[in-house]
Amino acid sequence: MNRNKPALLLSIFLAAVLIVSSCNSWSNTAKGVVIGAGGGAAVGAVVGKTLGHTAAGAIAGAAVGGTVGAIIGRNMDRKAKELEEEMEGVTIQRVEEGIAVSFDSGLLFGFDSSDLRAESRSNLEKLASIIKRDDDTILLIVGHTDSTGDENYNLRLSERRAQSTANFMISQGLASSRVQIQGRGELEPIADNSTEAGMQKNRRVEVAIYASPEYVDRLKAAN
Repeated sequence: MNRNKPALLLSIFLAAVLIVSSCNSWSNTAKGVVIGAGGGAAVGAVVGKTLGHTAAGAIAGAAVGGTVGAIIGRNMDRKAKELEEEMEGVTIQRVEEGIAVSFDSGLLFGFDSSDLRAESRSNLEKLASIIKRDDDTILLIVGHTDSTGDENYNLRLSERRAQSTANFMISQGLASSRVQIQGRGELEPIADNSTEAGMQKNRRVEVAIYASPEYVDRLKAAN
């Protein structure tokens, strides 16, 4: 076993990050290619700390690569820019050939509730409006909780919150066939549940946006 391998991988990853950071004019697609080539598992670990495994896995599983993947990446660059310009109080990440949108569940729901807050609906309306502009994408809505209370109860609460979010977006005209849900309860923390700040980060709803199989097939046929 090469004992210097971890240090070498870290050096490659840091070099890739420095290169990308110095190229602000690059698209997220180009940045992803560089980091993917240099970072490997190190980047996966970083993403895992800021995005639940279910949402990240859905985006990774939908990636096709090559020319088609590059076209999808450019499309996602555009969508991510629209989301950043039109939505407030959310975290938007470009991940491989997709986008992850993360809502603090406190912005969407009251304590121990799956009823959407009235003030939260504006962002969901904007998200639905942007997604409806074409039929190229699918959404996976994933609910998460902190570890307070019973694990099974938390799982059911996260499912209800994901479903409530999906139902509202469908009510805004988004086709139900484009929306999937999953509740993960306390199983995918991104922060330390032993602190209030960490628990707040773990109470969230993530939306994974990735290319639909139909869109991928159309691109493959055209390329």
